[in-house]
Amino acid sequence: MIVLVGANCSYYNRVMARKDLVDGSNAYKGRKFPEAEKLFRAAAARDPKGETTEGKVAQLFLARTLHSMYIGDRKNSAKAEEAIAEYQKALANDPKDQSSYKAIASLYENLQKTDEWLAWVTKRSQDTSLPAEQRAEAFTSLAAKKNTCANDISDTEATKKTVTKDGKQAFQFVKPAKPEDFEALKKCTAEGTALIDQAIALEPDTVKNAKSFDIKGANDKQLQDTMDLLKVFESARSYKASLLFQSMRVAEMDGRDADVSAIKTQAEAARASFLEISDVVKKI
Repeated sequence: MIVLVGANCSYYNRVMARKDLVDGSNAYKGRKFPEAEKLFRAAAARDPKGETTEGKVAQLFLARTLHSMYIGDRKNSAKAEEAIAEYQKALANDPKDQSSYKAIASLYENLQKTDEWLAWVTKRSQDTSLPAEQRAEAFTSLAAKKNTCANDISDTEATKKTVTKDGKQAFQFVKPAKPEDFEALKKCTAEGTALIDQAIALEPDTVKNAKSFDIKGANDKQLQDTMDLLKVFESARSYKASLLFQSMRVAEMDGRDADVSAIKTQAEAARASFLEISDVVKKI
């Protein structure tokens, strides 16, 4: 009898959770977020550990609802913090849930929690239990920040001069006025390069052999999966080229003419490599 009661109770909870999920989804679609939040919380409360499909879905839907409420009112940071907590519950049940990982990273950025964002993305990049493309995406996000740091210093009116060279206009890069800015430029460029190299080192054969992918012979799922994978490394290759151009600027500012020429060759090759993947993505 006790077993039957327990089983019936569990079944009842799942049925009621499904009803709350359906009603909550309708409220969400109608942008009735407070109502949706209440219903999703009720569904999640029936399975707080997320052991059932209904429990997992409720956690995720609640997180997205809280996220949407924050987007609608950026002053309500409490909703953002609640959303982060719910997304983390969803990730605990499915560590490969890339959408929840990205949502948390985005919320940390919106809240201007730089240290938390850095710790969160760095942890993702170093988790060897995750698929290579997810780690690569995290490494690329970290490298992108370093590229922005470098570009903010190197691409200014004070450092980027227009000159005439061999009868044509060209840019000439000179050191920033403050020595500490030049040191920061070199540091950001070096660290960004190290990060993006780790991303590219994770490229699978599908990416390396992208040019030979049979687009016409692939089904819809194969096309979507391949495009999603290629886009990750398309971005990585793009930042590899950008960081090499930053390295070229550093060398030019330092007066290392031989290095400028060598790095320029590498940068152009990296850009060609990026365009190669980009072309396949466009064709898909």
